[in-house]
Amino acid sequence: MSDVHVLDHPLILDKLARMRRIDTPSKEFRLLLKEISLLMGYEVTRNFTTKPVTIETPICTGEFPMLENDFFTIVPILRAGLGMVDGLVELMPTVHVGHIGLCRDEETHEPIEYYYKMPEGVENSTIIVVDPMLATGGSASDAIDSLKARKCTNIRLMNLVAAPEGIKTIQERHPDVDIYVAAIDECLNENAYIVPGLGDAGDRIFGTK
Repeated sequence: MSDVHVLDHPLILDKLARMRRIDTPSKEFRLLLKEISLLMGYEVTRNFTTKPVTIETPICTGEFPMLENDFFTIVPILRAGLGMVDGLVELMPTVHVGHIGLCRDEETHEPIEYYYKMPEGVENSTIIVVDPMLATGGSASDAIDSLKARKCTNIRLMNLVAAPEGIKTIQERHPDVDIYVAAIDECLNENAYIVPGLGDAGDRIFGTK
């Protein structure tokens, strides 16, 4: 069973509360999402391994820890996941960015992958799949399926707000993928929106309806 990490740092919770407000404009919403993504990224990468490296400082030579592997890939689920990329890139400037676009066939309800673009060798990198909302968990699960079908194995999922239903879906379908969230809300409503949530993240990021 995968682990669920709730990153309830006071700064994250304060910014999330501001994002929940119905009257928060898109410009502020985007900025807050970027800031939260950066703060969450600090915790998501906490257990990245380091190795000792010999460095000459202005005073003397010594051994200091540096990242053992710097091949990381951020994979936003289109389109709302794009809002989380800038904060993580600011935290890790050398990170690679892939993209997954998914929709569902209206008749079969099966996922259709309409876009998939990854850096070369992504199967050897640590992958952080990002999407602000984990509602039913269907889109995140399908995205992880797409990555695993290409032999990717080291995958983490990072969401801003999750519903218990979405967490259950990921843990059942992908027990090897840890989940990182800022908050676990109450439930889903009849329209599969998270309650209390913050509305449609994509619309609020891009100012669409």
